[in-house]
Amino acid sequence: MGENMEREKLRPKTISTDRNSASARSNPEREIKTGHLEPEPNSAPTMAIDLQAVTMIYREKTVVDSLSFGVKAGECFGLLGPNGAGKSTITRMLLGMATPSAGKISVLGLPVPGKARLARAGIGVVSQFDNLDMEFTVRENLLVFGRYFQMSTGAIEELIPSLLEFAQLEAKADVRVSDLSGGMKRRLTLARALVNDPQLLILDEPTTGLDPPARHQIWERLRSLLIRGKTILLTTHMMDEAERMCDRLCVLEGGRMIAEGPPLSLIKDIIGCPVIEVYGGNPDEISLIVRPHVERIEISGETLFCYTVNSDQVRAKLREFPGLRLLERPANLEDVFLRLTGREMEK
Repeated sequence: MGENMEREKLRPKTISTDRNSASARSNPEREIKTGHLEPEPNSAPTMAIDLQAVTMIYREKTVVDSLSFGVKAGECFGLLGPNGAGKSTITRMLLGMATPSAGKISVLGLPVPGKARLARAGIGVVSQFDNLDMEFTVRENLLVFGRYFQMSTGAIEELIPSLLEFAQLEAKADVRVSDLSGGMKRRLTLARALVNDPQLLILDEPTTGLDPPARHQIWERLRSLLIRGKTILLTTHMMDEAERMCDRLCVLEGGRMIAEGPPLSLIKDIIGCPVIEVYGGNPDEISLIVRPHVERIEISGETLFCYTVNSDQVRAKLREFPGLRLLERPANLEDVFLRLTGREMEK
């Protein structure tokens, strides 16, 4: 009985730009017949995701190490780290596809993996690589995916125009996916994840392999979802993506949390000053000359990073070394990662 009630709360509902659209108000029986009911008032949990001391050991290797964090409903939370940091393993555990070795996980108020099937009814997933059916059209991909949620053909077809509009693919509805550009495929994958109008979206490297204009289009679509009250868990190794999109983020290395907080707060608290990047010459030799005038120095490969509020003095000293190239800029999350780990992010 209890499980049936939970199923009704999490059952996918009709997606629309306006949740109180005129069509829904004028014909409430339509939603009941298709089986897509609005959740009960105030039934949505305030925490969309809650991890408590979660550890995952795989083949005697600790992939996730005593990790704890919470994601509030309606925010974009980022998992930031290089390949191998544990991001994909975390998403698999959230979906009930992997069982943690220790700790507790709650998703949309439900324990996972115990009630992962119920939780997944309120989740949309965009995997790192497109898993669209290349021989189907854009419309057919949406139709087939909706059936996984036991939605009727009529209900899915009613949703398709709004999904195509969201993905800016109205003119491509009857085009085979194999003929779409990379950016179009990613937008379709994102729109497909909205078929069940999920409360939570889990996005695993959603802009991998895209050129800058296509990445910006995806970011624009994600912002529109946040405005509509969706919760987003974003895993990425792209620092600019995390800085632009996330309300808060967790920096991971080797399955451990090494920092957590709003991006700008992390930059201010951990770096707190502008950066001069120095290219050319011997970084070790140059660092000896400028060290008295900087707050901190980092060397990565052949690049010298000077963290300083005295940029004029540093530049004057650097003029002693002919042929150097300098780049002065504000601090960013890449600097945070370099400071915390001693190395730049591996793309």
